[in-house]
Amino acid sequence: MAEETDALEAMARILSPHCRVTRLSDGALIADWKRTRFLGLPTAEVQKFSSGSPEERAELVTGLLRAGCATGRRKKSADVGVGLWLGGVHLLIRTLGFGRVLRLLSLAAPAYARADLPSAEEAGRLKRAVQSHSSRSWFVNGDCKSEAVTAFVLLRRRGLKAVLHVGVHEHPFALHAWTASGGLCVPDAVPRGHTFTPVLSIDGGGQ
Repeated sequence: MAEETDALEAMARILSPHCRVTRLSDGALIADWKRTRFLGLPTAEVQKFSSGSPEERAELVTGLLRAGCATGRRKKSADVGVGLWLGGVHLLIRTLGFGRVLRLLSLAAPAYARADLPSAEEAGRLKRAVQSHSSRSWFVNGDCKSEAVTAFVLLRRRGLKAVLHVGVHEHPFALHAWTASGGLCVPDAVPRGHTFTPVLSIDGGGQ
């Protein structure tokens, strides 16, 4: 069971962002939610990701690449995409105002939802990417509103459930925004130990 779990995790790391791998009794199913396609792999093929030879793994990866389910530069391209979204969202907030941007979310964040739930690993990967770009950018400079909206939009565009919260802290008065998904919050819901009471929650498509 542990080897099979390791194999599925290894497979998930090379899949495209819009693909999801699910364990089955006789192997695994790769669901391509962008193109509504499904690819089944028998148990023997799945196990090659953890215990097969380098040649066998390379052959499987090549097959996934040809099927459009994987990309050799997934992490790099995903990181670049997150940075571009973050910068664009921050510019919109500064230009239009946070309230107007929230009302425009339905244009960028689809309301459809995948049947599977977001995993902590997937949400954690996005959280690390968003906060890494935010902390390194003098333009964004750790702005919670930009981080929360970016995370919400990117998760919803992948068909994953996400809820964007705007909260208030009374003494001293302060506002904070965060997106919750897969048991994680982007950015943290309790920054520096300060608890914020949600006064607005958006759970899909700007509704």
